[in-house]
Amino acid sequence: MPIWKDISPGGALTDLRTVYREAGPRRWLFAAAAACVTGSIFFLMTQQEGRGPPRPNTVIFFDSWRADRSDAEIRKHILAVQKQTDKDNAEEARRAEDVRQMYKTLGRMSGMDVDAIERQANADRAAEAKAKASAAAGVAGAQVPVARR
Repeated sequence: MPIWKDISPGGALTDLRTVYREAGPRRWLFAAAAACVTGSIFFLMTQQEGRGPPRPNTVIFFDSWRADRSDAEIRKHILAVQKQTDKDNAEEARRAEDVRQMYKTLGRMSGMDVDAIERQANADRAAEAKAKASAAAGVAGAQVPVARR
């Protein structure tokens, strides 16, 4: 290990002793102040509380299906999967609402008019949904030209 050949514990202690002696008569005051600041920072860090982002969903991969499954077994499995999907969607909606409430609280604390922002966002979403619906209706009712030979 080439890094350790240049390091001498005796030299490090000698340097520490030299700096300590040159620090002057108030070295204990500076050491106490540094210890108080460091201790205060660590104390404040231990008092903090926080929530991280929600854990990602678990992905389950199916390798294959049994070839001899009956229609009843397939229906039963589909219902079980649908119940789990509904449960997952409800949990996702709850998490999204929690995040929305956190942002609303942050906005109110910042002095924003959160209710007006939400009304505008809802109006924008409704206009976008209406535009998509009219575009889909226009495409569904459109005449498709047919090339003739």
